[in-house]
Amino acid sequence: MSALAEPLPQVALGGIGLDRGGHLLIDQALRRLRPGDALLVTEGDAHLELHLRAWARSRGHAVDGCVLRKGNAADRRMAGAVRAGGTGPGGIVDRPPSSWGLAARGSLVEAGGPDLASADLASRPQVWSDVAPKLYAQAAASQWDPTTAVDWSATASLTAEELPDEIESAVVQVMTYLVENEQAALMVPARFLGRIHPHFREVVQLLAVQVADEARHVEVFTRRAQLRGFPLGVSGAGGRASLQTLLDEPDWSLASFLLSVLGEGTFLSLLSFLERCAPDPVTRQVARLALQDEARHVAFGLAHLTEEVAGDRALRDRLRAAIERRHDALASTSGLAPDVHDAMVVLAAGSWAPTAIAAGWAKVQALQADMDDGRRHRLVRLGFTGREAAELSALHTKNFM
Repeated sequence: MSALAEPLPQVALGGIGLDRGGHLLIDQALRRLRPGDALLVTEGDAHLELHLRAWARSRGHAVDGCVLRKGNAADRRMAGAVRAGGTGPGGIVDRPPSSWGLAARGSLVEAGGPDLASADLASRPQVWSDVAPKLYAQAAASQWDPTTAVDWSATASLTAEELPDEIESAVVQVMTYLVENEQAALMVPARFLGRIHPHFREVVQLLAVQVADEARHVEVFTRRAQLRGFPLGVSGAGGRASLQTLLDEPDWSLASFLLSVLGEGTFLSLLSFLERCAPDPVTRQVARLALQDEARHVAFGLAHLTEEVAGDRALRDRLRAAIERRHDALASTSGLAPDVHDAMVVLAAGSWAPTAIAAGWAKVQALQADMDDGRRHRLVRLGFTGREAAELSALHTKNFM
């Protein structure tokens, strides 16, 4: 007497057609089977056998009536799949291939997709910093709304006696200068965003927030300049020439160095100066808010380059050459426009009294010394000697950024 055949495993569709999601139930049941195993499909709609034949053929399964026999097409399809890094929250590799395309880090990448050839910044030492995830989290949590974070009425309501026109004109000139510098600071990271491999997603996210930060700074500085109805100030040719050298730098590491470590690093001192010397509440507020964003930009640029220099000693020579090349390119320009320098003196003075002007002048000189000290400190962090740092800091553009 022969043994009774074991009953086939079944999946009940409960009257759901394959055109209304029934295939999901079948797929779920097939996952528990090996290629060659049979599965009985029951409780389908009136068109089950017809739809089952077409669906099975498209998936590489055999079918006889309502009995499916699992094929191995799915296994063959994923035979060349690779994991895009580790499965955990880290899982970062040193050089993700362009064939991973836009795949999420840690996902199983099916072979055959298009290459992401535009992402040529695809080396971990080239773009990564271990502090990037933490800085991105801070950046996302620190976003502020210009409409609500600044009390615009606090300055708009001041009288001419409380904020004289000549002091307001100085503020407007400084704001005009800040706007064009922040526009350059927006454009530089924006140029490189699409070139960074998305495997390093925290870096991409952090730079995207940095672009948003700079856009917000442009907004608040413009709004402050126009707050009391004054026309914007002078845009100096030398200042624009200085900023153009940032836009023209094609190398990501060098551009990051010139912008974030030197330029925005110098701006930390400038924004602190404006917060201390501001003649009105709104100027003080926008300087403080921009300062907290810029400090984060500098922190990433410095951390990234510190790690990159540690693995590539030749990079330090390239950083030096970038400073010298930029200095030579700007040798014929006037540097910081006199309109901006004098406006800063008047702003710091707060009045036209000779003693106040003298004090304002001294404050601007102290600011420039503080800027130089900050640049030296950051250059030393990158491995330059104190003497080298002093020489290179002296070559930095007089336009500050």
